[in-house]
Amino acid sequence: MEENHNKPWTVILLCYCIICLVNVSLIVIIILDTNLHEPMYILLCVFCMNALYGTAGFYPRFLWDLLSDVHLISYYGCLIQNQVIYSFACGELSILAVMAYDRYVAICQPLKYHSIMSKQRVIRFACFSWFTTFCIMVVNNFLTSRLKLCSPYISRLFCGNWSIVQLACFPAQTTINAIFANSVIIIYFLHGVFIVWSYMYIIQTCVKSIENRAKFMQTCVPHLVSLFTFLVAILTDVINMRLGSKELPRTLQNFAAIEFLVIPPIMNPLIYGFKLTKIRKRIYSLVIFKRTNFCFIRSDNSFTHS
Repeated sequence: MEENHNKPWTVILLCYCIICLVNVSLIVIIILDTNLHEPMYILLCVFCMNALYGTAGFYPRFLWDLLSDVHLISYYGCLIQNQVIYSFACGELSILAVMAYDRYVAICQPLKYHSIMSKQRVIRFACFSWFTTFCIMVVNNFLTSRLKLCSPYISRLFCGNWSIVQLACFPAQTTINAIFANSVIIIYFLHGVFIVWSYMYIIQTCVKSIENRAKFMQTCVPHLVSLFTFLVAILTDVINMRLGSKELPRTLQNFAAIEFLVIPPIMNPLIYGFKLTKIRKRIYSLVIFKRTNFCFIRSDNSFTHS
């Protein structure tokens, strides 16, 4: 029984360690290598930072619950978790929108790229998109905190806005919450429309040029894979949350709920790390450098012992 109890704990801990490792590694590589201080890589760095921020709102608390016999969280702790996880999710889409705009300017207006997408402007874009998302979620949390709840039991693995609103004593009180939530959905749906519009123009431009096609395959494909992975994960969670059937196995329901906190934070750094040439070369150079040093130390030690 003890082995079965520890098994999910070790799996979740391993998953979180991998997320931290791949994201921190990419962030450190981009920060330390001045050749990577370009708009596309700065946005990728922000992307990885957002992943660390969002997963920090779930995994430590979830690991604590797995190791504890009593699964309790304070109301304010629940609101904080809701704030972190959903500002991460919406921030992810905002950053992907900025990335799409960056690729649109780079491929469709290459002569204006350096004047439009300077380092300072890219940092301002990234900060503005993330901070705006954070403020929207603060308002959402404030509206949720006004509700009087009639049950202390949350059916999901983490505190989500929809889960908290469902516990309201008087459904009439949730009207404002529903209006605001639908407004937020429309805002981020428009983000998605903008991303699709950007890539439509990018693809249309790339068809006309072999050079642009190569640039598209090198820099845009990772963005599209990240977008597809994220949208599938989010839609799975939304469908499970709004239309989820209790007839589905509990394990499947739980995975659908946390999929966007597992797959994109692991997959994105790996996709960018292996696909983007500059980052891949930097990783290879670090690996070769370490192997060379290791061989030198072994050789030195053998010489000393002989």
